[in-house]
Amino acid sequence: MENYTKKLVLEDGSQFYGYGFGADKVAVCELVFNTSVVGYQEILSDPSYAGQMVVMTYPLIGNYGITDEDFETKVPYVGAMVVRENNNLPSNFRYTKTFGEVLEESGVPAISGVDTRMITKKLSREGSTRAALVDADMAVEDAVALIKNTPVESDLISRVSCRKRWFSRTPHHKFDVVAVDCGIKYSIIRRLNAWGCNVTIVPYNTSAEEILSFNPDGVMIPNGPGNPQDVPEVVQTVKALVGKVPMFGIGLGMQLISLAYGAESYKLKGGHRGGSPVKRLADGKLEMTSQNHSYAVREESLLNTRLEVTHRNLLDGSVEGVECVADKVFAVQYHPESAPGPQDSLYLFDKFVENMK
Repeated sequence: MENYTKKLVLEDGSQFYGYGFGADKVAVCELVFNTSVVGYQEILSDPSYAGQMVVMTYPLIGNYGITDEDFETKVPYVGAMVVRENNNLPSNFRYTKTFGEVLEESGVPAISGVDTRMITKKLSREGSTRAALVDADMAVEDAVALIKNTPVESDLISRVSCRKRWFSRTPHHKFDVVAVDCGIKYSIIRRLNAWGCNVTIVPYNTSAEEILSFNPDGVMIPNGPGNPQDVPEVVQTVKALVGKVPMFGIGLGMQLISLAYGAESYKLKGGHRGGSPVKRLADGKLEMTSQNHSYAVREESLLNTRLEVTHRNLLDGSVEGVECVADKVFAVQYHPESAPGPQDSLYLFDKFVENMK
């Protein structure tokens, strides 16, 4: 049997031995899990995973390779990847590189051969924790000390946001949308283009005055990593835009919009990553959704705001959607652009367009 080269060490001293691939370096991150069966490339390149080590619960990863057209950002920001089995011989006529090759080029370390089922059960039972991906011969005491002495990152949004504005245009456009880049996925921009919107993507710290100077028909507050309370400047921007232009929030965007209205956010025990059923309260219909977030909006705190709850998670009852009809502002906690995931929620882009009309 081949000797182990890497190991995963958790804060409590738990160890999981395996084989390193991707970038050969040490990583200390928050450890989370994702239950998606497909979409590992979109997960790898989703800026919302900045600073996180992602455990993939599906046992075989890399089997269809990596395709240039399917990236969600130019440079992956994920901290590390943990898989049961890494496939270096993908079968897909579109693939251009293997999963491991892209990890190596992007400076992302990874480990395979570990018991991802046991890790997932532990995280589900005890909640998210911090972990270190280190060489197999490092003493467990040294790895735990490394975790404790590594500060928790609080500048994730500033790290993933663009530095200057840029544009994504579509022929014969009907609407102009400004997207505040807190870690926006390319698939959200592509969806907006498909709905007839020219999109101007601006840095997260762009002021409301500058956003309004583009004379937008609508504003998108998209997904992103970390704690929404770490970016009060975005909350103030949203607060200044309320009532002046229709807004659509996704993921972190829902939390930022809720904070702008006076609600509170909190950290979920284990977060939502992967598929999750959501109930639409207006008609009771069920939506299968794709999710990726660690924080949620506290429902009691919404009672004193002008936001109403529109969607609810059927697994834990948490708030999955809010809306202020008078202000033409709505947001959902999940990813309606469906990359990866089901397409049950594409109607929300229709709703945004109707509000802009």
